[in-house]
Amino acid sequence: MRALWSGSIGFGLVNIPVRLFSATHDSTLDLHMLDKNGHANIRYARINADTGKEVPWENIVKGYKYHDEYVVLSDEDFEKVSPKKSKMIEINEFVKQGEIDTTYYDTPYYLEPTKGGEKAYVLLREALKQSGKVAIGEYIMRTKQNLCILMPQDDMLLLLKMRYAEEIRDYAELDIPKDITVKPAELKMAQQLINQLTPKKFSMAQYKDTYDNDLMKIIEAKAKGRKVATPRFKIVRNKSKDLMGQLKASLETGTKKKAS
Repeated sequence: MRALWSGSIGFGLVNIPVRLFSATHDSTLDLHMLDKNGHANIRYARINADTGKEVPWENIVKGYKYHDEYVVLSDEDFEKVSPKKSKMIEINEFVKQGEIDTTYYDTPYYLEPTKGGEKAYVLLREALKQSGKVAIGEYIMRTKQNLCILMPQDDMLLLLKMRYAEEIRDYAELDIPKDITVKPAELKMAQQLINQLTPKKFSMAQYKDTYDNDLMKIIEAKAKGRKVATPRFKIVRNKSKDLMGQLKASLETGTKKKAS
């Protein structure tokens, strides 16, 4: 794996040198954009709006429009904003993970200690495990300040990139039911359905992305000149408003599946 960022974790006066790696990878099929006529590849060009000519990457800079004029920024300018956060994941505080709304969760990354940081890395990992808390910190990567939490995962420290509060939309405009009440019997049956669908031991590994495999079968069939039939599926709307009846039917369906 290639490191995305190198720096250190600031844990009080202790600095833990680390490297940051992506914890995920894209598993979707690599589909290309093609011209319908002739199937030539479509490429994206960086065009100068004034000359209409393509601009090579080495000639592209970043700038901000200020009073109708562009101010060009260099890599050094971005680091001048906060040189400390550009090189360090600065831990600000420690909290129970349950205090953090999962709406703020974004992207997971792996943290690996570099030479000289192994013992301090293990110390922070074990201290987090014993405290039952996570560390909240900030750092800068690719000209963007990021909020994150550090948490132990087996023998590793996981960095979970977070969203800032101002990035979360208010749902006040949505039509969310507030005045509807459910009957105790309905709630009890819903709990029974939840219990029926609760496994004795849960594993995320059982969930597979089957869409790409199914799409690949269609690609292979078309490549061999076979016609692919379109499966029919229609969402059936419940005409009955009898919620108890629907819950009871769901439970009976689940029982039949287990028996089969």
